[in-house]
Amino acid sequence: MIIGQEQIVRPIISAVLSQGHTLVVGVPGLAKTLLVKTLAQVLDWRFKRIQFTPDMMPADVIGMELLQDDPTTGLRSMRFVPGPLFANIILADEINRTPPKTQSALLEAMQEHSVTVGGTIHRLQEPFFVMATQNPIEQEGTYPLPEAQLDRFFFKLLVNYSGRDEMATIIDRTTRGEWPKPDKVMDGEQIQVWQQLVREVLLAAPVQDYAIRLVLATHPGGEFAAADTNKYLRFGASPRGAQAIVLAAKVRALLDGRYNVSFDDVRRVYLPALRHRILLNFEAQAENIPSDAVLQGVLKEVKEKVSDAAPVLTAVRA
Repeated sequence: MIIGQEQIVRPIISAVLSQGHTLVVGVPGLAKTLLVKTLAQVLDWRFKRIQFTPDMMPADVIGMELLQDDPTTGLRSMRFVPGPLFANIILADEINRTPPKTQSALLEAMQEHSVTVGGTIHRLQEPFFVMATQNPIEQEGTYPLPEAQLDRFFFKLLVNYSGRDEMATIIDRTTRGEWPKPDKVMDGEQIQVWQQLVREVLLAAPVQDYAIRLVLATHPGGEFAAADTNKYLRFGASPRGAQAIVLAAKVRALLDGRYNVSFDDVRRVYLPALRHRILLNFEAQAENIPSDAVLQGVLKEVKEKVSDAAPVLTAVRA
């Protein structure tokens, strides 16, 4: 269904198998919506699309309590009406177009997989996956996502333009009526089994220590801070960044047919796992230094170490 875009498709599969949410940034027309619709179809998940607008309220997302009359007793009571958030896979389209008040309605849902309305906690359907999109071009009428919400996204992915051959295939399919139909591949129960398997992939202590040092290297003034960190960053990545790196590296190992995580797995997932978890300072913004450039500098400076960490593997269930 998706032509090319391997740098987007594979990480989204990793995010789903790691029980993480994804923020996708790209200009209109690059199949962001088609990608998440196709994902819902092949996984046979309940899909809901939320088109975020400036006038949207939190109740429009999570649901609300309505007063209803009992036709038998005549008594009145409050009944909770679920919002579009009650589905397996949510497309939060142009999430930065809605005010922070509505954006914050997703915080509990993304972290706890539940919403609280009127003092009552309502559990969301499992599996639960949010894919949010942003348009990097239009800034008028948009609201930047708060750092607390950005930190809840497992990956931040950048969608690039299609190449010449890919564009030709897209034109052929969309103008000749040759569009394929996706088939169901897995259901929710099977995905949950794979999500558990991901956590049982072997992780050697030196590889884990490498991932930890890569995160600590983004903390300005810290013991492991890199040169670019002290120069361009205000705040570094949280422990969620280290968790995302490790889980994504485990999925990458499985997709490559291996049952242990390598140093290269960690390096390959480093950028999408941390690019939205660091905060640039004024100097970086003034010099137009992107977060990816800072992280690339950190990646070059932090070296692999095998002898400093004990050769212990994490527990694995037989």
